[in-house]
Amino acid sequence: MKVLKKIALGTLAALALAGTAGWFSLDKETRGLLKTVPTNRDLLFWSVPQRDAAFRALDRIALLAKWRVVQPASTPRPLPPGPPLLQLPDLDAYMAGQRSSALLIVHNGTLRLERYGLDFDAAGRWTSFSVAKSFTSTLVGAALQDGHIKSMDDKVSTYIPQMKGSAYDDVSIRQLLTMTSGVRWNEDYADPNADVAKFNNHQPEPGMDAIVSYLRQLPRDVPAGERWLYSTGETNLVGILVSQATGKPLSQYLEEKIWKPAGMEQQATWILSKTGQEISGCCIQAAARDYARMGLFILDGARAGGKSILPDGWLQQATSKRADIGHNGRGYGYQWWTYDDGSFAARGIFGQGIFIDPKRQLVIASNANWGGGARDPAASDAREAFYKAVQQAVDAEAAAAR
Repeated sequence: MKVLKKIALGTLAALALAGTAGWFSLDKETRGLLKTVPTNRDLLFWSVPQRDAAFRALDRIALLAKWRVVQPASTPRPLPPGPPLLQLPDLDAYMAGQRSSALLIVHNGTLRLERYGLDFDAAGRWTSFSVAKSFTSTLVGAALQDGHIKSMDDKVSTYIPQMKGSAYDDVSIRQLLTMTSGVRWNEDYADPNADVAKFNNHQPEPGMDAIVSYLRQLPRDVPAGERWLYSTGETNLVGILVSQATGKPLSQYLEEKIWKPAGMEQQATWILSKTGQEISGCCIQAAARDYARMGLFILDGARAGGKSILPDGWLQQATSKRADIGHNGRGYGYQWWTYDDGSFAARGIFGQGIFIDPKRQLVIASNANWGGGARDPAASDAREAFYKAVQQAVDAEAAAAR
């Protein structure tokens, strides 16, 4: 999640060099706020108004990073309006508490709710943070189906030879996806010496990707497969593996396997690391409706032209509990957060999310900028309660129709 460390936006004069249509399409207030972002503070410590401005514009700030564009489908998947979903909680209060920029509910293929906040709208792109992890996972399945990856039990070093001799030499792709590598990692966002705070600024060995260079130096804590430990660094390694296996930039493979087949309406962007690879644990920028379409694509079995882009049974494995995270009723699949009732979710810091409930044919897509910080326990609990409330509203509607 924490990959945008030490982002320097530069001075007013430097920002003026970003004289692109993208920069000037931002409103004057947003451009003003972006110019106030401190160059010596991590993204997590920017002010709430600065984050409000930045989360809608990370791919339009010239000095922030480079990125690749993901082109949309020629014919977008329709999102036909449905009747308003009744018996929901107070939406104004919920969105205010979440500091929500977008909230969409799709049920049985119809758009039952679409609301925006923070002066955001359907035309804008909002950053995903770790919601991107679930996109990256799906690309692993596509690479398996295409024969670029032979087996989930192949070792990481088979596809990334620089990992030979490291703690990852004995880690399988399956263990990497379930975050059960057993390799030491610290994802504490409040600790400036944590791995998640340091890896993005790591000076890589010559000719080597920065994340590969950093991770291959880490020691093993426990045998592979014995412990779940959340690691954004490992998802970034997954992205390198997919790119190496397919011989394509990750954004190109995303376009071919998900963005166009899913019928996305707007182009997306994927921010690159300083060594030129997509930051696969983070940093897709997309429209809220297209995040909802991702939910529908997965709900439909990731099918394109009547055939799934994934091997038989792979999606069910990916979206069901593969690792115990120490939370009753929940678990972790292949970069998806799972619930024992069969639903699952993609999650990113500050309130980004795609919740999918196959039993109810339900997708909830949300973007936000939580005021209490990256993880904000109160806002997170409120979102979980909202998911349950929507499920109950759908059930009540179905019962009334019988």
